[in-house]
Amino acid sequence: MQKRILSYDLGDPICALATPWGTSALAVIRTSGEGSIELVAKLFSKPEALKNSKGGRLHHGFLLSKDTQEPLDEVMVAIFRAHQSYTGEDSAEIYCHGSLPGIRSLLEALRSVGFRPAEPGEFTYRAFIHGKMDLTRAEAVHEIVTAKTQKAHLLALHRLEGALEKTLKNIRATLLDLQTSLEIQLDYPEEDAPPIPVPLDSVQKSIASIDRLLNTYQEGKLYQEGVQIALAGRTNVGKSSLFNRFLREERSIVSEIHGTTRDYIEATVSIGGIPVRLYDTAGLRSSTDPIEAEGVKRSLSLIESCALVLFLIDCMDPALTAEEESCLTRLGNRVLRVYTKIDLREGWYAVPETRTHLGVSALTGEGFDRLLVEIESRLKEGLHGGTEDVLIESDRQKELLERCRHALVRFREGLERNLPLDVVALDIEDALNALGELTGEVTTEEMLTRMFSRFCVGK
Repeated sequence: MQKRILSYDLGDPICALATPWGTSALAVIRTSGEGSIELVAKLFSKPEALKNSKGGRLHHGFLLSKDTQEPLDEVMVAIFRAHQSYTGEDSAEIYCHGSLPGIRSLLEALRSVGFRPAEPGEFTYRAFIHGKMDLTRAEAVHEIVTAKTQKAHLLALHRLEGALEKTLKNIRATLLDLQTSLEIQLDYPEEDAPPIPVPLDSVQKSIASIDRLLNTYQEGKLYQEGVQIALAGRTNVGKSSLFNRFLREERSIVSEIHGTTRDYIEATVSIGGIPVRLYDTAGLRSSTDPIEAEGVKRSLSLIESCALVLFLIDCMDPALTAEEESCLTRLGNRVLRVYTKIDLREGWYAVPETRTHLGVSALTGEGFDRLLVEIESRLKEGLHGGTEDVLIESDRQKELLERCRHALVRFREGLERNLPLDVVALDIEDALNALGELTGEVTTEEMLTRMFSRFCVGK
């Protein structure tokens, strides 16, 4: 019985645009499935060249309308035979011009000869089904596509290369050896033969390996999902100027007029490889202007939800109001006081800087690098860290590793309590099942559908 995803048969040849919809110099259309090369050949100006092509070859020509045989576009077609393709099936990739009308006409032509539109993630799903990658590497494909920073991209690339898969295989091999040893003792009990000692040290090493992976979860999630940081403070304290300094462009309007920023403005920046959603908020003050008052209300609500708040204070007027002090107290250790406009005040550095009080000039950049270092340090506080090539980041990975660990702890404790071998052997089986779900050796259709449906179409 063939496996199916989202109610579609894997025997169908599929096609999808692999590049984003939009005008561009070039676009890529992927196809895959049994007979896909022959189907593309029906539309190609040199059909025999495709049918007889070896894998890894490029062919120049035109894709033609099935009905009129009129050229639709000048293209290059790459041929991949099943043993060398991404999906493990015969595949053809079409490199065409990035005109939206042209792309639509090519996709319609492909559907006219028997292709159906691919579901989200179906190409990678087929790669998994055909043994081209395990689930940890399939997840890494999605993480690479959605990475917001170069650091997140590189970490996902390590997982795609198999760093996590290798670690899990080593743990699995240890547990399989242990399971085999237990089964021998259960299947061939000899009253006169001494029992084979269970290597508890190998169980403990497996638990330690899992702990090291679990300790990387927060860091992996941080690099993949990022955090929110708000710039807060009264009007004209320099929030928009500092916001523009972070972005290295003039994004927020800078003006001497109070209340210029009436709602928060947001942008994504990278700080130490961490994707940060940065917010320039409305100046905190009472206002009779209903629009500005609403902006302040929204800004206060946003500030409460951010992982870190940079509370800006004008070093020329550092005294805080009771309301500002109350806000700082409420934010607790999520706040960093940043004194702005230090280029205007001589002797700023006579006041010692601390981890909670820093000075910066958005105009000259003085103190900005020190601020970036402190923000990165704050965001990474409490992380265990790990080797850069083995990090986990998904809730699925974390939950299954925890399940495996709990089963191994039960096994160890069961042996210490002298429970029967047939009882503790069930814990090893549970641990192996959890690892199997993690790598994809044990799966359910619901789990696979949920996972691959997160992917974009064409991946």
